[in-house]
Amino acid sequence: MRKKFWFRLSCAVIIIFLIFIGHSAISIWSFSNQVQYVKTDAAVVLGAAVWGNEPSPVFRERINHAIWLYKNDYVDKIIFTGGKSKGDEFAESEAAREYAIQNDVNEEDIFIETKSKITEENLKYAYEIANENHLKSFTIVSDPLHMKRALFIAETIGMEAYSSPTPSSVYKTFGSKLPFFLRELFYYVGYIVTLPFR
Repeated sequence: MRKKFWFRLSCAVIIIFLIFIGHSAISIWSFSNQVQYVKTDAAVVLGAAVWGNEPSPVFRERINHAIWLYKNDYVDKIIFTGGKSKGDEFAESEAAREYAIQNDVNEEDIFIETKSKITEENLKYAYEIANENHLKSFTIVSDPLHMKRALFIAETIGMEAYSSPTPSSVYKTFGSKLPFFLRELFYYVGYIVTLPFR
C-alpha cells in the first residue's frame, strides 16, 4: 500500500514538473513577440560579448535598437550593462557606450555598469544606477527569446519594466534560435525554482 502511494506521488510530481516545463517553454516563445512601445525614463540594454573594442553582432543589434528608441523619444536615457570577460580590454558596456556616442547619442544621456556577468546582475546593477539618478521606468532591450526571463527578473527586483526586443536579432533561423531557446528555458526554470532561496 505504501509503495503504491509513493509511486503515485512520484508520478504526480513528475507530471506537474513536465507541465511546468511545457508552460514555461510556451511562455518564453510567445513572449518573444511582445513589444511594448511605452515612454520610459531609460532603456536598459542587456550585455553580450564584445570583439576587441567592438560590440559583437548580437550586442550591436541590441544597442542599435536602444539608439532607435532614444532617437524616437521612447526613452530619455540609456543604461548599458555588462562587465569585462577574461582577456577583454573593454567591458561590454564600455564598448556599447563608445558605439552609441559614435551614432549620435549624447554622452550625458548614457550610463554604464561594468561589474555584471549574468542577466540578473545586468538588471541589479542597472537598477542601482537608475535609483542613484532618479530613473523610475525602464524599457528592457535584448534578443526576443531573452525577454521573458529578463522581464521576470526585472519585475522581481522591483523595476517598472517594459519589453522591447530587438527586431534585428541575429538569431533568425531555427538552427540559431533552438540553442538560445533551450538555454533560456533552462535558466528561466532554474531562476523560478531557486527564487525562494535568494
